[in-house]
Amino acid sequence: MKIPLYQVDAFTNKVFSGNPAAVCPLEKWTDDTTMQKIAAENNLSETAFFVKKDKDLYELRWFTPTMEVDLCGHATLASAFVIFNFINKNISSVSFETKSGKLKVERTAELLSLDFPARDPIPYQPEENISAALGLEPMEILRSRDLFVVYKNESQIISLSPNFELLKTFKDFLGIIVTAPGNGYDFCSRFFAPNAGILEDPVTGSAHCSLIPYWSKQLNKNKLHAFQLSQRRGELFCENLGDRVKISGNAVLYLEGEILI
Repeated sequence: MKIPLYQVDAFTNKVFSGNPAAVCPLEKWTDDTTMQKIAAENNLSETAFFVKKDKDLYELRWFTPTMEVDLCGHATLASAFVIFNFINKNISSVSFETKSGKLKVERTAELLSLDFPARDPIPYQPEENISAALGLEPMEILRSRDLFVVYKNESQIISLSPNFELLKTFKDFLGIIVTAPGNGYDFCSRFFAPNAGILEDPVTGSAHCSLIPYWSKQLNKNKLHAFQLSQRRGELFCENLGDRVKISGNAVLYLEGEILI
C-alpha cells in the first residue's frame, strides 16, 4: 500500500522553523494501529490523517508518536495547506470533522486562519510541585485541557529547563503551557508534553485555544500577536471571538513523498 506523505512546517514562512507536521491524505480510513505506527515512524509532534467526506469537508485525526489527541493546531494548518496546494487549488476554505467538533480553515493571500474552540483556563490549586518541575516559581497557575502556568516575563520563559521526569508525573494534563507577556508583542509561550511523547512541542496551535482568551482578558484586547519560544520558534496572529478563537499563521512545504507499507 502506498500513502502520500507531505511534511509541512507550520506557523512559519521558512523551512527549518515553526512546527513540522506530517500529513497523510487517505482514500479511506486504515486501522488505528497502522496510523499510530506511521506516526511513531515519522517521529514528529503530530501526524495528521484525513479522508474526504463531502465537498470541501474532510474527516481529520491527529497522532503523536505515542497516542491520538483530541485537538492539534499546527497539523490542522498543515492539512489545510496540503488541500489548498495539492488537492483543490480553487477553494479558499475547508472544514474538518474532528474529535473536537467541526473546525474550519480559511486561506487569504497572506495567512491560513484556524477557527477553533476557545478553552478558557480556570484557577487551579495544584497538588503537583510546579516549581520543582519547571525550575522557577510561577506567578499564577490555572488549567484547561493542559496545565497553564504564568510567569513574569519572556526571559523567564526562555530560561526554563524542565525536569521532564517530574513533568511525566502530571497525569491529569495532556501538556504544560508556560506563558508570559511578550517583549514588543503581546505574549509568548512554550509547551511541554512528555506524556504524549513530546518533550517540547515547537509551536502549539491548540495551546492557543487557552492562551488567547487568557491574554485577551489580561491585555483588554481581542487581536493579539504571539510567539512560541521553542528552539525552532513560531509566530501566530490571534483573535478572541468569544467561544471561538482565530489562530493564523504561515506554512511551507518541506517534503513530499510516499509511505510504502
